[in-house]
Amino acid sequence: MPNKITLLEPSKHGELKIAATDFQHVAEQHIVPVSLHEIAHAATEYPIVFVKNGDSDDFQAVAMMGLKPGTNLSVKEGKWQGLYIPAVVRDYPLGLVLNPEVKDKVWIGIRENATSVSKTEGIALFDGEQESEFLAARKAALITHFEQDQASRGILGFLSQKGLLKSQTLTVDVAGEKRNINGLFIIDEEKLNLLSDADYLELRKRGLLAPIYAHFASLNQVNRLARSEVLSQQVS
Repeated sequence: MPNKITLLEPSKHGELKIAATDFQHVAEQHIVPVSLHEIAHAATEYPIVFVKNGDSDDFQAVAMMGLKPGTNLSVKEGKWQGLYIPAVVRDYPLGLVLNPEVKDKVWIGIRENATSVSKTEGIALFDGEQESEFLAARKAALITHFEQDQASRGILGFLSQKGLLKSQTLTVDVAGEKRNINGLFIIDEEKLNLLSDADYLELRKRGLLAPIYAHFASLNQVNRLARSEVLSQQVS
């Protein structure tokens, strides 16, 4: 997402307001991070797959918004076309500022140059020196999403440890054109079914069964993306 994030301070940002979000800032993102807590909702519209961070080898769940880089089929003229908006998109233009040296604390930041941020339009972030009710609610949502993301990283590490994430090339037919999408991981259903009773019970205890089966079902949404891409090309 564009725009550098700056620590939110009443002395510096006391006059700022946030208007309705223009989603143009994610119009070229073909994948968007989601937490495992979001998968059940996001899977009703988007394929949910996993990608690996090349630096850390950590896995991240993502919702596919398009079938090629630079294309988000859920954004048209700055407006969101789907029903479910991932948390990381909803949080914008706010975000968290992390300090690696203070691991038990996070700060709220803002992207000052976002189109939805101004001093004239929208809902105020501060009432004098105090946070507005609007900002308090947005902060609570940010922290919840951060905690869910942290929990998701740990759980995905567990799935990786159990060998349940496998590299997968998705092949999709876009108006007769066969297109291969690489660099993705999915849950290995065969290995899942071969888990010991103890490991399967551990998945249930961690609340993973619902997200796993929602992930499986979501893979059928690839065909919906293909249809959306064809329709978008016809319109343009």
